[in-house]
Amino acid sequence: MLMMMAGPQATAGTLPIGRAAGDVDISPFYRWTSPLPEQPGRLLREEPMPSDLAPPHAGKATRILYTSTDGRWESGLLPVSGALYLPKGKAPAGGWTLIVWSHGTLGVSDACAPSWVGANARDRAYVDRWLEKGYAVVAPDYQGLGGPGPHAYTIWKSEGQSVLDAARVAVRMDKRIANRIVITGQSQGSGASLGAARLARSYAPDLNVKGAIATALVTTFPDASGKVDAQEPGDSPHYIIYRMVGGSLPDGSPPPETYLTEKGKRMLEVARTRCDPRVVAAQEDITTENAFSRPTADLNALLGPVGASTPFRTAFPLMIGTGLADELIPAARQAKGVRTICKAGNVVLWKRYEGANHSDTLTRSFDDAEAFARIVTSGRAVASDCGTL
Repeated sequence: MLMMMAGPQATAGTLPIGRAAGDVDISPFYRWTSPLPEQPGRLLREEPMPSDLAPPHAGKATRILYTSTDGRWESGLLPVSGALYLPKGKAPAGGWTLIVWSHGTLGVSDACAPSWVGANARDRAYVDRWLEKGYAVVAPDYQGLGGPGPHAYTIWKSEGQSVLDAARVAVRMDKRIANRIVITGQSQGSGASLGAARLARSYAPDLNVKGAIATALVTTFPDASGKVDAQEPGDSPHYIIYRMVGGSLPDGSPPPETYLTEKGKRMLEVARTRCDPRVVAAQEDITTENAFSRPTADLNALLGPVGASTPFRTAFPLMIGTGLADELIPAARQAKGVRTICKAGNVVLWKRYEGANHSDTLTRSFDDAEAFARIVTSGRAVASDCGTL
């Protein structure tokens, strides 16, 4: 069921849609009006990406629109957008290994969908390195970022299902792509990557996922008392506003405007329609202190911890990369998450990068990530670091 978003937040079973949900008209390609297939992971349509948006080593770059499952409002199947990149040259015997790239925070407006606007320079270079090494790459935009309804921001179930269904589509679209998959993600995408790892066995048992990589770990877990680390990542009011638009307000809550000052409402309008709230914040002196009508501690308690999850165990190894100078998600916070993942019985390769800030972590991790991908896809064992923590 779809519902225009106005007044209180929509309840379970209803997908909020409309301008307040971040829906903007970017291209008819992203708007699906026909009945949907009854299964997730089915291709709805494809079109070539503009050449200036494709990574240099892409032999083919294609926008895709596919079916996935609403993991936040439980409204059923819905269209999700993304991009598929194939490397240049002939596929090897057995096909290309598929990398599923799970992007970090870009915004919550449809205008921010990377398949539409193009990846930022860092992410484009990262994807290009995988292509250069001979991997196919599928890059989901995630639920609501391009497709209808709110972008379910940092909600692992929604993001994880979008990731797995993108992999299903890629494997079905081209016989040269092997059902041999490694998932990778940065920051917000680390939660998407681990969400997909957690769901793979139950949601997509048809996929042969060999491993998952998470850099700049956003996922956090409850401690022995049941509490979750209250230290929230981020240094700008737009992170809280993204979460308000993106489904972290409890069902039945008043709309985001209720919690905002006039300055905060200005940032909310930008978040719903554009991808540059930091620029607007700097230009108009919008800060965490003056954007909200309630203390941020109260708002964080209402929204719940960023990246909150519960312990899980996967059937395949994990690699986690942490920048020890991460200014957005402190290394100590990430270390707590790694320890919990280890305690759950997972095989974890934990790479730490001296002097690497939040963004640097992705770039610095590539060689380790590619080596990890080669190990897990060859069937060799990964040496876990869990015993040394």
